[in-house]
Amino acid sequence: MPSMKRWWPWGRPRHDAIPEDAWAACAELFLLRRYGAEEQARLRALAGLFLHSKEIRGAGELALTESMRCNIAAQAGVPILNLGMDWYDGWHTVIVYAGDFVARHQFMDEAGVVHEVQEGLSGESWERGPLLISWEGVAEAARGEGWGNVVIHELAHKLDLLNGTVNGMPPLHADMDRPAWTGAFEAAFDDLGRRVAAGWATPIDDYAAENSGEFFAVVSEAFFMHPLDLREAYPRVYAQLSRFYRQDPAAHEGG
Repeated sequence: MPSMKRWWPWGRPRHDAIPEDAWAACAELFLLRRYGAEEQARLRALAGLFLHSKEIRGAGELALTESMRCNIAAQAGVPILNLGMDWYDGWHTVIVYAGDFVARHQFMDEAGVVHEVQEGLSGESWERGPLLISWEGVAEAARGEGWGNVVIHELAHKLDLLNGTVNGMPPLHADMDRPAWTGAFEAAFDDLGRRVAAGWATPIDDYAAENSGEFFAVVSEAFFMHPLDLREAYPRVYAQLSRFYRQDPAAHEGG
C-alpha cells in the first residue's frame, strides 16, 4: 500500500522537469484550469515525474509528440495531487491508440466452455501491466468535451487494483471509515442499477452500473470532471471520494 504519511513522498518537488512553454499549454487543459498557482506547481512536478517514470508510447502508426505526452501526464497528476506518485507504483507503460481499439478477452461459462469475445474500447488497465488509452478520448477530455475522462477512468482502476482486484475498494486512508465507504457506494450503485433497469435517465454514465469496479472508475471521472453534478446526485459518494482523493473540486466550481 502506498505511504500516506509524506506530503511529498518523492522528495522536494522539481519545477524544471517540464519546460515553461510546454507546461503553459498543459495548465489550460479543462481539468487543470480550476487549480491555483501552488497546486499548478505541484501538478507540474507530478507530471514531470510521471514522464520520467512511465514510458508513454504510441500504438501502430500513432506518433506521439512531447505535447501529447505532457497532456497525458498532466491529466494523470490530477487524481494523485494530494496523494503522491507512489500511488502509481507497480506499472510502467502507457500505450496510446489513435482512437478506440479492439480488445480480446476469454471467459469460461458455467459449462466450462471457453469463449473469446471482442469489444471496442477507449481504455483498459491491466494488473501490474500497461495502461491502454485512446488519444481521441484524451484530447476530448482535455477540451472538456463529452462526459468522461479516459485517463481518470483507467487510473482509477489502477488505484483500485492496489488492493489486488478491481472491486471499487482502493486502499483507504487510516482516517477513513470502511463501512461508511461501503454504505455510500452500495446505496448509489443500487440506485443507479434501478434507474438503468427502469430505463430512466441516469445522473452519471450508465456504464457505472456494470459492476462495483466500473462504478468507482466512473464516479471518479465525475468527481473531477463534473463535481457539482456528482455531489448533487450522490452526496455521500462525493464525500467519500473527497476524503480519498484529498480534494474538493466542487469548491473550485463555486459550490
